[in-house]
Parts: sequence; C-alpha cells; structure tokens
Amino acid sequence: MEERTAGSSPSGGSRTGRNLPAAIAVGVGLGSLVIASLYTIKELFLIVVVAAVGVGTVELVRAFATRGIRVPVVPVLVALAAMQAGAYWGGPVWLLGTFVVFAFVMLIWRMFSDGTDGYVRDATASVFLLAYPPLLAGFVALLLAPPDGPSRVVVFIAVTVASDIGGYIAGVLFGRHQMSVISPKKTWEGFAGSVAACMAVGAWLVVWLFDGAIWQGALIGALGAMLATAGDLIESMIKRDLGIKDLGTILPGHGGLMDRLDSLVTTLVPVWLLLSLFF
Repeated sequence: MEERTAGSSPSGGSRTGRNLPAAIAVGVGLGSLVIASLYTIKELFLIVVVAAVGVGTVELVRAFATRGIRVPVVPVLVALAAMQAGAYWGGPVWLLGTFVVFAFVMLIWRMFSDGTDGYVRDATASVFLLAYPPLLAGFVALLLAPPDGPSRVVVFIAVTVASDIGGYIAGVLFGRHQMSVISPKKTWEGFAGSVAACMAVGAWLVVWLFDGAIWQGALIGALGAMLATAGDLIESMIKRDLGIKDLGTILPGHGGLMDRLDSLVTTLVPVWLLLSLFF
C-alpha cells in the first residue's frame, strides 16, 4: 500500500492521489470475497490467497523484466501453491522445506534457460521473488490451519487494514512532517494514526474473539502497524529502483494487487508468531 497508508502533504485535490470512491468499492468487494470464503470452506480461502498472491507475483516478475531481470513465472507460481499446501497440511517445517526445494529448482532452472550472462542477477532475483511474497504468504495457511484459524486470519487482516485506514485519515487531517524520502507522502502523523488504529482494533478483536487480554491485542496491533509501514516502504524501494509508479492497474483506486499486498505479507509473520504464543 505504498505512498497511501500514512497520509500525504497538501497539494490540492486529493491529498493522496487516490480515487477514493473506487478504492472503497474495491476494498469492500475484496473484503466480502475474503469473509465469504473464510467462513464457508477454509480451503476455498486458500485458493483465493493463491490467486491474489499469484497475480501480485506476476506483477513483480513483469516489473523486474523492465530492467532486464529474468525470473521464470511457472516455477514461482507452482512453488506458491506448494508452499500454501505444505503449510496448511504439514505446518512450518513443510513450508520451509518446500521453499528450500524450490529455491534449488529456481537455480537449476536458470542454468538451462538463458546462458551464463546475468546468472547471478537472475538467480538472486528468482530466489527473492520466491520469498517475497510466496514464502511470506505461506503464513496465511499457518494462521488458518488451527480450528480457530478463521478468527486468527480476521485479526491479521483487520489489523493491517486498520493501519491503512488510520494512517490515511490521520495523514490527511494532520499530516505535516514527512516520514521518509522513500515515500514522500508518508508522514509521522499518519504513522501515529496507523499505530493507534491498529492497537485499538487488535485489542478489541483479541478480547472478543479469543477472550484474551487487552495488552495482547494492543501489542499485536502496534507490531502490525510497524511492519505494515515497513512493507509499504519496502515496496516503495522496489518500485523506485525499477523506475515505476505502480506495479499494475488491476484494482481501480489502488494500483496493482501487489500494491495492496505489500503491507499484508510483511505483517503476517509477527501476527502469526504472537497469536501462536498467546493462544
């Protein structure tokens, strides 16, 4: 969610450059799809995850190609599906094992595809795209696997979305101090709004869904806000290095799917870890 989460500086018109009605409509549509699949057949939700992350991965592959970096799409997408299945039915060991196996597959695949020139560059990018986002997305399956998995996924998604909404509102209303030159529209006031919103939503959901303590939910929210913002900045760095504004145009008002997934995939691991420790 690069350059949108933490607000922006005033420049006339829309302060974030976002088509807000379209963004809201898309957000509601995606949220409805997630909830409908999550609370009907859990495996159906995994298919939604594979499809969404698959599109985001293809967007990254195409973006890398604009700089002459060649990453084979087919093995990455197969690895994505295999890691989701391994994590859901086998747990963390299978997730890690599947990643390692496909990392070697990517290295060998490149050996026989485009000659020796650029091997280190392409192989490094291939393993990177195997980890970001497919490996990180595998933690969705780990969240979902327990009997209360849908509730865990709801906490993860709600906290991350709260970061976007809280940062947007606070940034638009109070944003004055630029947070980073990496993403000029982000402000410290917007970041504070992200943290406050995430802590409030995390505390509420943990008490409601798990009968946990307020501090547990607030901690999950605070960590989620920090990692969501880091995910935005990572995505901004990738796009700045590649010289592109958005990774795609599939979602009106949002950009590409990877522009929506950036903060989600970086928030996944700490939320999974804390929920596993607490409950």
